[in-house]
This record gives sequence, C-alpha cells and structure tokens, in this order.
Amino acid sequence: MKAFVTGGTGFIGQHLVRQLVERDYEVVALARSESGVEQLRTLGARPALGDITDMDSMREPMAGCDLVFHVAGWYKIGGDDWMQAEIINVGGTRKVLRLAYELGIPKIIYTSTVAVFGDTHGNIVDETYHTDGPFVTEYDRTKWLAHYKVAVPLIEKGAPIIIVIPGVAYGPGDHSWIGDLMRTFYIGVPVLAGPDTAFTYAHVDDIAEGHILAAEKGRIGESYVLAGPAVPLHADIRSS
Repeated sequence: MKAFVTGGTGFIGQHLVRQLVERDYEVVALARSESGVEQLRTLGARPALGDITDMDSMREPMAGCDLVFHVAGWYKIGGDDWMQAEIINVGGTRKVLRLAYELGIPKIIYTSTVAVFGDTHGNIVDETYHTDGPFVTEYDRTKWLAHYKVAVPLIEKGAPIIIVIPGVAYGPGDHSWIGDLMRTFYIGVPVLAGPDTAFTYAHVDDIAEGHILAAEKGRIGESYVLAGPAVPLHADIRSS
C-alpha cells in the first residue's frame, strides 16, 4: 500500500509516518524545506518537496497512491493571524482533498479536531454533534470551516473521505503550548487557570494508530473521534 502524507514533519504526522513505515506501507510525505526532507528520510519515508497551498507541487507525488492522509495544518493557539490560518487550514485543505478526489485516490483521511465542537458546556458529545460556534481561536474557527465547508461538501459530492477528530494530543516530541504546560505542571508549578475547564486528551501514538485504523477499517463518509475521557484542569493526574 502506498500512502501520501501531508504534515509528516509535524507532531502527529511524524508518529503517523513512523507507524505506517513500521506496517510496511510505502510512504510519500510532503516537505516544505530541505530540513523537512532529511527528517522524513530519517523516518523511512520518501520526501516530496511541496506545499499544501500549491496543488501542482502535490500532483506528481500523490498520483498513484492508495491513501492520502491530510494532517498538515496551522496550529497557533492564541495566534490572531486569521488570513494565514484560512490560507493553510481552509485553502490548503481544499486543495489537498480536491486533488486527491480528482486523481481518484481510493481513500482520503482528513485530520479534523475536537475543537470544531466548540464549548459543549460540560456535555460529552459524539461525532453527530454540530455547532456553528462561537469559537475562541482562529485555529478552532478555521478548522471548523475546513471540516464543514470543505470536507463534508466533498463527501456529499462522492469523495471517498473519512474524517478523524483527535482530542488534545500529548506525548514525546510535543513542542506546543500543551506540551509546555504539561511539563510545567509536572514539576509542581500551578500554571492552569479555569479549573472547571475540561479537555479530551489522547496520546499521540494512539492518534496516529487511529488514523491507520480509520484507513483500514473505517467507512467512507464517516467521522471518528480519537480521544479519551474529558479531564478537568483541576484534576491532579500525577498520582493516577
């Protein structure tokens, strides 16, 4: 099986590429720089220089693949660069998914996020839940647009897309604000406000495996949440 991966140098993408290679997939992964090329080679993938905002750069390496995993995205919690967020999360997603559909890729896995559910006000929701906002961050807003205004309409047109919806990812190699906060918390520094706020977390290895399970066992047109139980910020999980 030959898989094309975007975002293979990112936090989730690196773990996905590694697991695909370990399962004997032939992996072609998009890289935006020479450092990304070397990183992907180290993981065992065949790098392809390109960018999700440039459809032509993806056409040749994507053609003939059995699977496309679109994991790449703009992720800057607290960032207010709405234009860059839309170019990457919305425009880039549109180009990747449309190209995969145009090329006749048999199965396309799109990485969404539980952030598209917004504030559920303490309710545990599933894949059928839908909200129109409001959203706190540009990341949340643009991922909602990519999910419901790009991926879902393409599914309705017949594109063989499966959507995975990861929770808050954590694990080795996490250099995001979540990783920084966890490291600070575990050395005993109280850093989190809003103790009643709860997130659904998932280890990055489990999220990567969930992508592969969605590709191998998921049904086209379905969505799958990849997350554990909701954990409030006041919970001390160090002793659990």
